[in-house]
Amino acid sequence: MSTKNVNASVLDFLEGLTGEKLSISNPILTIRECDGVSQAVFAKKLKITRQRLCDIEHGRSRIRPKLAAGFAKKLGYSESQFVRLVLQDILDRDDLDYKIELQNAA
Repeated sequence: MSTKNVNASVLDFLEGLTGEKLSISNPILTIRECDGVSQAVFAKKLKITRQRLCDIEHGRSRIRPKLAAGFAKKLGYSESQFVRLVLQDILDRDDLDYKIELQNAA
């Protein structure tokens, strides 16, 4: 099975568990809660305001792919997955029926 199919299967599974499409807000909130830190502390780590973090966590604020990649780097997570989620958010919010999938680097 290719990584592309594994990624799609995992995403479908996670979306089935949550009952909603994954967006960048999901991992940001989950990572902060698993780290057991306040929004103020986490926002400082990401170099954004606490209010901006709150808006991101609740899906009220869009972020650019470059910022998502920076968040991933600061948090030690996959930049490509964070960027994929942001790009998918953009398409979904504009009601465009496309699905962003990651390709294996050859």
